[in-house]
Amino acid sequence: MKLIPIMTEKSLKLAKSGCFTFWVPTDLDKVAIRKIISDTFGVTVTSIKTLNYKARTKKNTRGKLQRIKAGKKAIVFLKSGEKIDLFEEEKKKVAKKKKATTKK
Repeated sequence: MKLIPIMTEKSLKLAKSGCFTFWVPTDLDKVAIRKIISDTFGVTVTSIKTLNYKARTKKNTRGKLQRIKAGKKAIVFLKSGEKIDLFEEEKKKVAKKKKATTKK
C-alpha cells in the first residue's frame, strides 16, 4: 500500500505531539490503516481520524478546467513517547535549508 506523508507546517506541528498525517488510498478503512502503519513503522497506534475529499473540477489561472482527484487523509495518533522517524528526517532537512539561506 502507498502511504504518502504530508509535510506541511500544520502536520509537522502535530507531529511534535504524536499525531502523524498521511495520504492513503480511498478504499482503506481505519483497521487496515492501523495495521499498515504498525507493520511499516513498528509503532503502536492508539486512534485514527480520516477525512475524505471528493473529486472536483476547478479553473486554473488560464481559465481551463482541471480535474482534482479524490483523496483520503489519515491522522494517526501514536502511543505517548513513540515517533515516526520519517517526519524527524524531513524536519532536519528543512532546518539545514533554512541555515543555508540565512548565511547568504
